[in-house]
Amino acid sequence: MLHSVPGVGCGLGDRAPVGDGSSLVAMPFTAGSLRGANGVVDHRLARRALVNEYRRGRLRRDQVCDAHPELIRAARNVGQRSRTVCPICEEDQLVLVTYVFGPRLPKHGRVATSMGDLAAFNRRREEFNAYVVEACCTCRWHHLLRVLPLGGKTGRARGAAVR
Repeated sequence: MLHSVPGVGCGLGDRAPVGDGSSLVAMPFTAGSLRGANGVVDHRLARRALVNEYRRGRLRRDQVCDAHPELIRAARNVGQRSRTVCPICEEDQLVLVTYVFGPRLPKHGRVATSMGDLAAFNRRREEFNAYVVEACCTCRWHHLLRVLPLGGKTGRARGAAVR
């Protein structure tokens, strides 16, 4: 029986033989192919599973409350306070911190301090990824909430006036 792994050894859109006479369309396995319809990768299900494991006693608090000191510093100084209470200590509201990664940025990324920062990245031609992390400054819980694509704007919009 002949089997083929989609996307390996085949061009995009090529038909790969399966063995029963049918064929599969080869698809690339990239981060872009895993994104939702609007390009956002949401991590709420992973968050819920982790919190449930903690509440069942399968994880200790020190295993889930281990945020890096730089993340806590960014949360205290430039983060956006959310309405969500920390699911671990249930004492403090979570703070959202957004890191942007992409071309011509430091390898550790850049913290976006406002919606204006994100809008500026979104207007650029280069493609960036914004990682939204929630953090609790009290118990040091943190979790990646979502990844948002930014930028990638090409050329002038159709019908735009040339000056």
